[in-house]
Amino acid sequence: MARMHDILVLYYSHHGSVLALAERIALGIESVPGMQARLRTVPRVSTVCEASEPDIPDHGAPYVEAADLEECVGLALGSPVRFGNMAAPMKYFWDGTIAAWQNGTLVGKPAGVFTSSASQHGGNEVTLLSMMLPLLHHGMLIMGLPYTEPDLTSTLSGGTPYGASHVAGATGDSILSDAENRLAFVQGRRLAILAQKLCRP
Repeated sequence: MARMHDILVLYYSHHGSVLALAERIALGIESVPGMQARLRTVPRVSTVCEASEPDIPDHGAPYVEAADLEECVGLALGSPVRFGNMAAPMKYFWDGTIAAWQNGTLVGKPAGVFTSSASQHGGNEVTLLSMMLPLLHHGMLIMGLPYTEPDLTSTLSGGTPYGASHVAGATGDSILSDAENRLAFVQGRRLAILAQKLCRP
């Protein structure tokens, strides 16, 4: 039996939109033979810097661990927009990855980013760019979405060349549009294909 390779789909989701993107990206990853998605999340952080979450989440994906970074052959990173940056729980996680940075755990592995905002001009693109920064410091190979994907030029909702995105609206609607669904799936598939090529001896 052929060995399966894991791509880590690491996300933080507050209202469910980023989770919906993560699940579509995971489907895209798993459409490539020999590749599987490993969904992981991060705990919320408290304004008083005290633990506010159980060690194991009550529902949803498990919390990410150092082993997930070591064992993955690629990474899809997702967070909602927070004033043009990733959310504090995700930033807190990456601020604690010094050992992985020192060991070169992620060097040479491909990565992509995805996000969701409340409005069309709510900071999707700058958030995606800001999420790339720690990945570049870790030596990862960043990939986006090419304009050969027709949804990038026709979408009236989310979708950027920097990565998949969703526009949730004022009510925080987590239902992805058709274009958002397709672009998230394609991003996962492209990431898996690239990771597969890099895994070959």
